[in-house]
Amino acid sequence: MISQKTKYAIKALIELADETAAGGHALTIEEIAQRSGAPKRFLEHIMLELRNAGYVGSKRGRAGGYVLIKKPDDISIGELLRQVDGPIAPLPCLSRRSYQRCEDCPDEAACRLRKMFGQVFWSYLLLIESLTLTDLVAEGGLPEVMNG
Repeated sequence: MISQKTKYAIKALIELADETAAGGHALTIEEIAQRSGAPKRFLEHIMLELRNAGYVGSKRGRAGGYVLIKKPDDISIGELLRQVDGPIAPLPCLSRRSYQRCEDCPDEAACRLRKMFGQVFWSYLLLIESLTLTDLVAEGGLPEVMNG
């Protein structure tokens, strides 16, 4: 399950992508909060994290605010999930970036849990890694496979 923080991060990026596509201006925290429904105080921390990760830039001054600096096509939803929430694998022994052997597992090769969750997780990864911010902002929303 994704965290509320990740939901707000995705909603904020969607708002910035929509504004960029419309040829608009930088959005203030207040504008993003109003449009996305995210609490302003929480959103301030999220935007700082997204800026530090290279997704958004900030402008100072009268026309200041946040702008998307990465193309929506280059923002992988899987990568964004990891950036905000950390590892997304259901078991630590399945994580590519934060691998840890399960303490109670004597043999990974024979572990039935690892095999079953590995197959399910692999299918999830194929889908989540193929999704980009563009898929979320496109007219009609998610790709057809997600609408069923």
